[in-house]
Amino acid sequence: MTEPKYGIIQLHVGSNPQVDIVAVHGLYGNALQTWTSDQSKALWLRDAEMLPKAIPNARILTWGYNADVHAFLGHTSSDRIMQHAHTLIAQLQTDREFGGATERPILFVCHSLGGIIVKRALAYSASRTSKNVEHLHSIFVSTYGVLFLGTPHSGSNVAGMSSTAQRLVNAVVPKKIVDTDDQLLNALREGSETLQNITDQFAPLMKRFHIYFFWEQEKTNLPHTKAYIVEESSAAPILDNTERSGIGANHSGMCKFENSSAPGYRMVAAALIRYAREAPSLVAARWSQAKDMLKAQRSVEASELMGSSYGWSHVRMPLVFIEF
Repeated sequence: MTEPKYGIIQLHVGSNPQVDIVAVHGLYGNALQTWTSDQSKALWLRDAEMLPKAIPNARILTWGYNADVHAFLGHTSSDRIMQHAHTLIAQLQTDREFGGATERPILFVCHSLGGIIVKRALAYSASRTSKNVEHLHSIFVSTYGVLFLGTPHSGSNVAGMSSTAQRLVNAVVPKKIVDTDDQLLNALREGSETLQNITDQFAPLMKRFHIYFFWEQEKTNLPHTKAYIVEESSAAPILDNTERSGIGANHSGMCKFENSSAPGYRMVAAALIRYAREAPSLVAARWSQAKDMLKAQRSVEASELMGSSYGWSHVRMPLVFIEF
C-alpha cells in the first residue's frame, strides 16, 4: 500500500497519548523522506527504537504538502504560504477533533522552510477567536514547544533572506529547473520579503512557546562551491528564553538520524522528552485561561448585539412631510 504524500499522517500512537508531536518538512521535502536516513533508512519519528521508545506516551504525526519552489518563492508567494498555513491548521484541528484530543499539547518539529509555514500557521491560529472559528484557536492554545531545524528566521535584511533563499534553491532544486526558469530571481526577491514579514508576525508570539533553534554545522555541496544553506545567525538567533545548538550535518542531513546513538538525534529527542514531560500541566492551565477569555468575548459580543437590537427597536423615526 502506497503511503499518502499530503495531509496529516500518523506514524505512531502510544497507548495513552499525552502529547502530539507534529513534523513539518521544508522546500522540495517529503512527509516521510525528509526524516529518513539515507544510510540506515531509519525514519526516526517512527522507528520503534527511536522516538516512539523515547516518548512512549506520544502520538507522532507528520504533515505533507506540495513543497515545490513556487509554492514558497513564486509569484504570490505570500498567498501560497498562507494557504499552506491555513490548511495545516484546518487539517490538524480536524484530526485532533476526530480523536477527541483538541486540548492535547502539541510539539512541532520543523525543517527549513517548514518552520516558516508553522510560524504563519500559529499566527493565524492565534487570531481565530471569533465565535464561528474559535475551534481553530485550539492549535495556538495547545502548542507548547517548537523545534526549528535550519529555518531561515532572518537575514539582517531582505537581501540577506534573498541570498538564503537562493542557496536553498541551489541545494534542493534540480539544476535544469534553476537554469530554465526566467522568473526565479524575481521569485526569490518576492519570497525573501515574505519570509521576513512572517518572521516579524511571529516575533510577538514567541514568548508563548518553548523554542529550540538548531543550525547546520556542515556545508552543502553547491555548484562550484560549498556553503551553509542557512547561516547560524539566521537559523539560531540569540534571543532570551530560547535554546540553541548546532547539529553535525549539512542542511538536508540535519533532520535525518541513522540510529538512537546519533548525536543530533539525542539532542532533538532530549528536548522533545523534556517538553513532553512539562507540557500537559502548563497547557491545561492555558486552556482554562483561554476558555475564560473566549467566554468573556462571547458575553461582550452578546451584550453588544442585544444593545444594538434594543437601540434600533426603541428609536422613534422622525416624520418627514413631503410637499408635492
